[in-house]
Amino acid sequence: MKNIVLVIGGAGFVGSHLCEELFKSGNYDVYSLDNYFNGLKSNHIPGVNYIEGNSKNIYDLINFIPSLVFHLGEYSRVEQSFDDFDDVWDFNVLGTKKVVEFCSERNAKLVYAGSSTKFGDKDGGRDASPYAWSKSKNTEFIMNYSDWFKLKYAIVYFYNVYGGRERQTGKYATVIGIFKNLYKTKQPITIVKPGNQQRNFTHINDIVRGLILTGEKGYGDGYGIGSNESFSVLEVAQMFKDNIVFLEERRGNRKTAELITDKTIGLGWKAEYKLKDHIVDFKERNKV
Repeated sequence: MKNIVLVIGGAGFVGSHLCEELFKSGNYDVYSLDNYFNGLKSNHIPGVNYIEGNSKNIYDLINFIPSLVFHLGEYSRVEQSFDDFDDVWDFNVLGTKKVVEFCSERNAKLVYAGSSTKFGDKDGGRDASPYAWSKSKNTEFIMNYSDWFKLKYAIVYFYNVYGGRERQTGKYATVIGIFKNLYKTKQPITIVKPGNQQRNFTHINDIVRGLILTGEKGYGDGYGIGSNESFSVLEVAQMFKDNIVFLEERRGNRKTAELITDKTIGLGWKAEYKLKDHIVDFKERNKV
């Protein structure tokens, strides 16, 4: 009999890839709960069961008992979170509280997607934006809740995910997605000043492998999933083209983040994909 796994945010960029790999493994019956704030129905994977709704209503929406819950369904943009504070509070505070309670009461293991902003600028990044603050506080909440009420959990941290299905346009587009769209449309590559912000860009396939490994074998905090290659935003922009325009600096935009991957590597994970190779392949397939 297969285990039941619930992916909250399963129609999003990372969530859809996770659902796909879980289903392909043949080991799980896969369910997705998504409010489609940032998820897309075009990301649906055949064979996965989709439920539409907000995570804060999880008790009303989920009438089965999963053995494993991946919580990827929070608000996840730094600079935009100043304008979207109500959404941050709704998804990341109210929603996650209910998800944690649900997992504890159902004896389901929770794999929570923290944020590497927690490690930004020598820990100063954790309070730099509503998004970063909510994510940092949620990791504390989960660890404390486990001590108080017995919750099985593992906390993962993503480092700047890129790859197929990433948003390339609009308010919630990713950095690499934006650069790809600007390249295809023959526009200058725009970057936020000062340009020396360091990032560990990590391919979606590496992220998903780390997620599944942590879900199956990891317990506790500190499972970073990030490439050990670090580039400045300017260096990445120059991989696309030399025509670069600087935008004004924005609040909450961290400069660095410590790479925390030892526990994930201890499970047998390592990053296999290189950003440079990905960009070379993209430009070869999208000659302009």
